[in-house]
Amino acid sequence: MKIHKFTKEATRIAEPYRISKGKKFRLTDWDAADVGHINSKEEAEKLLEHGTQLLTALQQKLWAQDKWALMVILQGMDAAGKDGVVSHVMSGVNPQGCDVWSFKQPSTEELDHDYLWRAHQRVPSRGKIGIFNRSYYEEVLVVRVHPKMLAAEHLAEVLTRKHVWEQRYEDINAFEKYLGHNGVVVRKFFLHLSKGEQKKRFLERLDDPQKNWKFSMADIQERGYWKDYQEAYAELIQETSTKHAPWYIVPADNKWYSRLVVSAAIVETLDSLKLEYPVVDKAKKKELGEVRKFLVKE
Repeated sequence: MKIHKFTKEATRIAEPYRISKGKKFRLTDWDAADVGHINSKEEAEKLLEHGTQLLTALQQKLWAQDKWALMVILQGMDAAGKDGVVSHVMSGVNPQGCDVWSFKQPSTEELDHDYLWRAHQRVPSRGKIGIFNRSYYEEVLVVRVHPKMLAAEHLAEVLTRKHVWEQRYEDINAFEKYLGHNGVVVRKFFLHLSKGEQKKRFLERLDDPQKNWKFSMADIQERGYWKDYQEAYAELIQETSTKHAPWYIVPADNKWYSRLVVSAAIVETLDSLKLEYPVVDKAKKKELGEVRKFLVKE
């Protein structure tokens, strides 16, 4: 498949899942097992291979041009496939041009700063792709589902009253708009996993000794808050879906399809930046000509 054909196909794949205006969003309207117009796993894997090749070429231009950065946010319930998306979608990208950050429970130092502090330090520099495996959105997810975590953030009581979540949505939208004004393109992906598929994947982890390390009792405990998390995700997508930082609701029950959707969205985004290799000026061309003469004569 030629590059220009895949970019069109990438738009066709990713666009149905893009949310840039969230007010009418309802998570219950979305099917976690959807596979769009893709007919088989084999077809998806072939398209993903084309996407990987194109992403490699686009990332090289992004690095060389040094004008833009791409920040990719991956969110989803446990076992939604975030790690798999990173390893498969980014498999062809030069490691020098890509950073992956996994945001775990905040440290004591991080809790003594504002909740965006640790994320802001890891925003990708120009020319790079930065991937957040979980992100500052945990502050309106796990912290909301478990209110005791908010108390651990050392905030004055007046700052943690009923409007705290609305204020955080406002802060996040402003932060992402600020990044956009500075050349950091933000794309956010919610890997939409069904409760039944999560159960299946948990059982696979328990039955396979090579996957036992992935499992912990905390996973089961969080599963008990499934409804609360679904409501929290629905509201944050309603409140933080914007044109400059849209959410993609990625059906995640079929890993082969979720990886394809994320790849297509990233390719479409980078292609829209009209990336080009820098054009050298006359002085540089003359210098290169002299270098060539020297090497030929050597």
